[in-house]
Amino acid sequence: MTKSILLLVSVLSLNLSIFAQDKIEFKDFDIPSSIRAIEVLNDSTLFFAGSNGIFGKLVNDKITLDSIINNDGSKPEFRAIAFNQKNIFILSVGNPAMLFKIEPFQAKMIPKLVYLEEHPNVFYDAMTFANEKIGYAMGDPTEECFSFIKTVDGGDTWAKADCNSLPKIIVGEAAFAASNSAIKALENFVWMVSGGKASRVFISNDQGENWKVVQTPMVQGKEMTGIYTCDFFDENNGIIMGGNWDDKPEKIGNKAITKDSGNTWTLIADNELPPYISCVRYVPNTNGKEIVGVSTQGIFTSSDSGEHWKMISDRSFYTIRFTQKNSAWLAGHKKISKITFHE
Repeated sequence: MTKSILLLVSVLSLNLSIFAQDKIEFKDFDIPSSIRAIEVLNDSTLFFAGSNGIFGKLVNDKITLDSIINNDGSKPEFRAIAFNQKNIFILSVGNPAMLFKIEPFQAKMIPKLVYLEEHPNVFYDAMTFANEKIGYAMGDPTEECFSFIKTVDGGDTWAKADCNSLPKIIVGEAAFAASNSAIKALENFVWMVSGGKASRVFISNDQGENWKVVQTPMVQGKEMTGIYTCDFFDENNGIIMGGNWDDKPEKIGNKAITKDSGNTWTLIADNELPPYISCVRYVPNTNGKEIVGVSTQGIFTSSDSGEHWKMISDRSFYTIRFTQKNSAWLAGHKKISKITFHE
């Protein structure tokens, strides 16, 4: 089922920001699943995966759904998805962790298991591709480091990194599978973000072969505090956001930026909007100036690289991905929406 909602938004200034336009349109699609993992191809094509073993695609407003059921009758939950311009990959949380490769443009999307990991503590949070061949996924520790798997052949095979090659995790530190955005890859760089007892950024500039870890001023110390999401505009400029799941209205220590590839971080808009954010993304073709953050608390935008923010909608979503400057896809609890900013 689809429906469109047109919201009027006040024009606060005469700048060229898309967020100063007077109309925002939502086109909604009902999905029988909680969706935290989406990948977009263009304005008309979206791939997704979620709870109850469900995965699918949305093409020209037509939804194609399928599902995976384990041998014991249980249904995996998918919170990570990636697209390498050829195939879709979906990765389940929990034990066992299962990574499936899917040819998305076939009439019948048939998942092929390409990686399986069994461990009482296995829990993968996010996945991404740097290019058609090289992809990464990260998860909570099964040893004393983050779980980190990598493919160099386009996703046909995956290998887990030796824990000795990764920085050690602080007891109580982990990642959040909130929106498939706890990892980011750009050229040779890979960034991973953490939360819980520590809020840190793990950085590799050689495709995950070697790592360093840096402290951040983000909120930390409790089980549900920390960095939930990250994005980078280029190799130097990036943003991290998050907060406290148990105190979502709190605005202190939940957003920071870097200008040196993640080596140092500076808090922005501290104790100001937005509150808890589960997914942040730079708006394409805005030179890193325009940013959108979403969560169950609403949709928030900045037109000055994160220094100031405003709420443009109180609608609840988990994740967002842009297709172009004026158009993006969002997903949440039993829904997928397309948002269009009209001039």
